[in-house]
Amino acid sequence: MTDGLIAVLLGFVEGLTEFIPVSSTGHLILLVDLLGFQGPPGRVFEVVIQLGAIVAVCFHYRERLWWAGTRFAFDPGARRLVVNLVAAFAPAVVIGVLAHDFSKSVLFSPWVVCTSLVVGGIAILVIERLRPRPDTFEMEGLSVGRAFRIGLCQTVAMIPGVSRSGATIMGALLLRVDRKAATEFSFFLAIPTMLGAVVYDLYKNREALAQSSEVWLLGVGFAAAFVAALLTVRTVIGFVSRHGFVPFAYYRIVLGVVMMTILMLAG
Repeated sequence: MTDGLIAVLLGFVEGLTEFIPVSSTGHLILLVDLLGFQGPPGRVFEVVIQLGAIVAVCFHYRERLWWAGTRFAFDPGARRLVVNLVAAFAPAVVIGVLAHDFSKSVLFSPWVVCTSLVVGGIAILVIERLRPRPDTFEMEGLSVGRAFRIGLCQTVAMIPGVSRSGATIMGALLLRVDRKAATEFSFFLAIPTMLGAVVYDLYKNREALAQSSEVWLLGVGFAAAFVAALLTVRTVIGFVSRHGFVPFAYYRIVLGVVMMTILMLAG
């Protein structure tokens, strides 16, 4: 398989998995390792294709984002949404910067991903069974304190395989937020969180990226991620409203066990 086709595949995988609780980063680490993909340096490829997913969710919610941005000073609902997103994003800024290098250099391994997939899948099954009855059904109805605690939950996703959306949504469910509202808030929180990670990673790898002759792969992966993420965002709310998150939990557990078996046989 050529690098171009691998870039398309990885972009689609990123877009399909970024906004569901199965860990897009974990999938990319496993696929890159299995396929022996050698793209632009410093895992910049994985970071840039996340930008495609960000643009997709911005495009899908463009009217709501425009409402929040333009009505911030006049509409209490718009102001509450913006303030909540800032409060939830704050922990990722502090902990993300402090733990960035450690996470990238130590935790980005197939074994960490496989373990996180299995443990996270079990956690989803437990939370879906034992979660308290929701009392918040719209993300604009979140308090600032509850939004901040959801943001703290998101930082657990610094461990590859945990899933940013999974940590955010499961944390919200434990904090009595309805599935639909929790999922939508996770989508919106992804915008500043992922955008910040993209900018930070590109800055840290700017010299190596400038010398790379394979920058075109970034564009290919970006486009594939955009298309796949747009399709996912448009369908996932309805899916989780009908089926919950249990199917994702079983998928995580099966994938983690299968990949552990492959790694053991390969080693």
